[in-house]
Amino acid sequence: MAKLRVQFESGEPERVIEFDPARAPFQHDGRPGSILDVLLAHGIHLEHACGGNCACTTCHVVVKKGSERLSESEEAEEDLLDKAPGLTPTSRLGCQAVIEDPDAEIVVWIPRYTINQISGHGG
Repeated sequence: MAKLRVQFESGEPERVIEFDPARAPFQHDGRPGSILDVLLAHGIHLEHACGGNCACTTCHVVVKKGSERLSESEEAEEDLLDKAPGLTPTSRLGCQAVIEDPDAEIVVWIPRYTINQISGHGG
């Protein structure tokens, strides 16, 4: 079982999600098996103003552990990330970063500005 450990800058308690990547998609937003897909399926809201279509930066997360266990980022994602506030070397768009490895343990941090962005105010 893959593990996704979610930490929040807002101070919300850490959440740990265990899931089987082979069962993706879990929801209909983002790429099947993406961080966004897994979070939404487990009741954790991650803003995604564009519907998880790699057209904004509202689902920006920072991968603190396990980035090498995620799908490679593509040019469209990297171009958008350049516009994301608080960009780090391990930033990813939650809608695009797919957890493919059934033994992966991924730790993501959801920045406060990601949580507080309001849909409809650009991306």
